[in-house]
Amino acid sequence: MAHRLSKITTRTGDAGETGLGDGSRVPKDHPRVRALGELDELNSAIGLLAAEPLPAEVAEGLSQVQHDLFDLGGEISIPGHIMVTDEHVARLESLQEAWNAELAPLKEFILPGGTRAAALAHLARTVCRRAERAIVALGEKENVSTPARRYLNRLSDLLFVAGRRLNKSAGRGDVQWRHERKKQR
Repeated sequence: MAHRLSKITTRTGDAGETGLGDGSRVPKDHPRVRALGELDELNSAIGLLAAEPLPAEVAEGLSQVQHDLFDLGGEISIPGHIMVTDEHVARLESLQEAWNAELAPLKEFILPGGTRAAALAHLARTVCRRAERAIVALGEKENVSTPARRYLNRLSDLLFVAGRRLNKSAGRGDVQWRHERKKQR
């Protein structure tokens, strides 16, 4: 693997196509490439969140998620290849349940915010939902594994709980949505 990416500029995409992991070439606006771009943005959003000071268990969980997302990108870049399994989904569920167990039950909707880290977790959650929609759209045209779709669905839940967990660890509460506020005139 040494020097695997030593040449970054290849010019092979200048005509509007890109190569997939299996060597095939597709237009850069192909649903598979769109899904890959959404996964890349999601991983970057999580990387931004991970750059914040975080509790160790959150940092460790997000690091594993970033590796999983890279694996998922590999899966999407090679049609028919499977890298994300039910075990990945189960790990996210366990993590989400552990983080959520420390939180008070929600009685109202909450707004993204509180601490910077919590707001970044909510931003990553919205990017995750977009990536999930791109994977679903790809699945309407080509085969996408069930665990891949389930993973992104669970990840958005985990990121929601992470936002709440980060506010709590910083001594902040959730930012409550006030549905009965005064109307602005």
